[in-house]
Amino acid sequence: MNKVKAKIEELLYENAADFEIAKVLKKDIKLYFDTLEETFATTGGKDFLVKHTKKIDTVLKIIYKVALRSMFGDYTPMKNSIPIGLVALGSYGREQLCVYSDIDLMIVYKEIPGYNLKEMIEKMLYILWDTGLKLGHRVHTVEELYEVSKTDITIKTALIESRFIEGSHFIWTDTQNAISQIRHDDLKGFIQLKLEEQEKKHRRFPLTMEPNIKEGVGGFRDANLVFWIGKAIYNVDSIKDLPAQIVDEKEYRSFRIALEFLFRVRSALHLATCKKEDKLRLDLIPGIARLLGYEENKQGHMKFAKKVTESLKVIRLYSCIWLDKLTKAYVAENPEKNFVYPEENDFNGLLKQLCRHASKPFHAHPSFLKKLITSDKPERPDEELYKTIATIFHQRYSYSILNTLSYTRLIKYTIPPIKKVVDLPQFDGYHHYAVDIHSLRCIYHIEHIQDSFIQKLFDALSDEEKAMLKLVTFLHDAGKGRKRDHHQVGASLFKVFASKLHIKNELIEMGERLILYHTLMSNTAQREDLYNEKVIFSFASHFPSKKLLDMIYILTYADMRGVSKDTYNSFNAKLIKTLYKQSVEVLGRTAMLDEAAKRAKKENSLKKYPEFKSFKKSEQKKILQIPSNLLFLRFTPKRIVEISKKAFETKTYEYHISNAAYLTIEIIRANDFNLGYFLGKLGNLDVVNMDICKLFNELKYFKIDFAQKVTDEEIGLIENFIHQSFEERKETISYDLDIEKDEVDIDCDHSQGYAVMHLKSKDQKGLLAYIIEIFDEMGIDIVTAKVHTLKKRVRDMFLIEKNGNFCHNTNKIIDKLTRKK
Repeated sequence: MNKVKAKIEELLYENAADFEIAKVLKKDIKLYFDTLEETFATTGGKDFLVKHTKKIDTVLKIIYKVALRSMFGDYTPMKNSIPIGLVALGSYGREQLCVYSDIDLMIVYKEIPGYNLKEMIEKMLYILWDTGLKLGHRVHTVEELYEVSKTDITIKTALIESRFIEGSHFIWTDTQNAISQIRHDDLKGFIQLKLEEQEKKHRRFPLTMEPNIKEGVGGFRDANLVFWIGKAIYNVDSIKDLPAQIVDEKEYRSFRIALEFLFRVRSALHLATCKKEDKLRLDLIPGIARLLGYEENKQGHMKFAKKVTESLKVIRLYSCIWLDKLTKAYVAENPEKNFVYPEENDFNGLLKQLCRHASKPFHAHPSFLKKLITSDKPERPDEELYKTIATIFHQRYSYSILNTLSYTRLIKYTIPPIKKVVDLPQFDGYHHYAVDIHSLRCIYHIEHIQDSFIQKLFDALSDEEKAMLKLVTFLHDAGKGRKRDHHQVGASLFKVFASKLHIKNELIEMGERLILYHTLMSNTAQREDLYNEKVIFSFASHFPSKKLLDMIYILTYADMRGVSKDTYNSFNAKLIKTLYKQSVEVLGRTAMLDEAAKRAKKENSLKKYPEFKSFKKSEQKKILQIPSNLLFLRFTPKRIVEISKKAFETKTYEYHISNAAYLTIEIIRANDFNLGYFLGKLGNLDVVNMDICKLFNELKYFKIDFAQKVTDEEIGLIENFIHQSFEERKETISYDLDIEKDEVDIDCDHSQGYAVMHLKSKDQKGLLAYIIEIFDEMGIDIVTAKVHTLKKRVRDMFLIEKNGNFCHNTNKIIDKLTRKK
């Protein structure tokens, strides 16, 4: 800067034009801004705003000097004798000027004959504009300051926090006198308007994953408000200078650490975007975290975002407490807030007091927040305290209690399972809030249900069930932030904590299940075909009672409402209700629900199997959508993967024959396969088991176990029979069968998409071949077949797709089966 000053002195000596001087300053300012990011990264942003403010001060002082020399030449009078002063306003006045923020400058003067001050002011402004600095300026006489302040509360606020830069100290003294008058003018009205302004900003900018760190909750405006009101009442130069009965030294230390961090964040935000930016968007986090020295990975980004939320909450807390102390003599209490004031001294007593007031929504008064923070409490919750904690979730408005604990940063002390997710960001593109804030919002929405149908379901629960469901709602995401799946971790955390609260074992088991599958309802409703019976049974198998279905419905509602204002809408509400109603309808069909539950368990094992993970995502999806449950119930994950691999390779048909202890034939076919013909050709062999499974891409898998081994020569014949079964043949085989009508049972109401046929009769040669032949002849599609022979009796089950050919012809099928040929 010394070189710049020397160069300007030289230009002044040469009577250079103003724009030449502005060029030198502009070049210096550009160089300064070009190196700011490097300077910031090197220092970590320490004292960055103060240093930047001083830099702008220096530029303004040079411009003042240039204007002075231009006006008076070598006969420049003393500065104090020229009735003009440069005054910093706003963040510039507080020495908190951010890189791309407007430089709020006020030029104040007195009209005295003989001084051509307006020309001097114009000269300064023109040079400033030519330097390229982003200037916001006001020009006033000292005498008009008071009247100007009455026109707009923003102007009054700016004047209150003004700072002298350069010029006449006499003018500054007069300005300070005018500001003193402004400070005392309608102090009550000023405070009231500022508090109302803050409330509006908090509603507009809540504490989300993308906070506005200037205008939003816990942002700079909250800290500024403490200073503005403190300045108006006590004329202090900083919050720290406020009386000790208002600002506690320990509190101020925590507050200042949080504020300094946010100052660095805002500076980095400006540098990263090269503009005035106050919203910490998710896409900006990597660049800002890097500037602040965090690791350049997801963990580093999470750590940074978590500290931002934590800092905003600290500012919010102490601003609230201090503002109450500052303003209580000036502002009447708002009865709508239903404030609770402290009546107890220890933490447990205060918590009990909150529970007593939770029959309707309330706000803890700032004095209560202060008392809660400083109250005596055990190092960790003891048995006595756990009794009180348990009662929180039995209250009509638990949210008011939990929100108070969150506000005071005591939520992780009171509810230990939530500890790791307090302030934890969620970079999933779905959630709008940190985990603990989302969980709180979910509690709010379970206590303020806007859907009358869901409200009736909630009202039908017992008090103990409601309390358990609220606890589940609050802890459903408590398992996040770990390597393990958060559903499983959350269920474990809930179980341990619920036990400490002495919740009944049967309710704990229900709660575990709800947390383990808390995302299943929304995922199923929005991603699956709700008129596919397999989907409904698969979902309902996880919630095998009406009570559990009611609870997961309520939990899903609260969870989605807690994400954001628009996440739960009329469209997905209809889908979720449809899934709920369809699931309630299948609850009585226990056998199918048990089967679906077993399949779901096998699917989960399959998803973890390494070989399954090697499939493409589209292939994995096809495997999991296989309509036949038999494949999942009968085979291991390893075998399912082997069958699936072979199926993906199958163009026409593939087969495998094993002949160890007994003959087993496996076939995967894409083309038509004459199974009746094939079984007829092998009629001399006894079929003891046959599985038929419909796969994907119109493929079917057949596995036929025989009672005997065969010779190598016979294997060659069997291979020929397989090939022939894929050729068009009209050959029929005669059967002499003895089946009674009461041995055939057909159920066309088995499910919405499938009918079932059971056959229990004596084992007979050609029995299976004949059944398959009838089905092929009538165009009946077998989805799954379980064929089993024991003690010369067959117990066969055929799951049939309802395509009109089966249920419309049941009498004909029975006649064919029971007719001797």
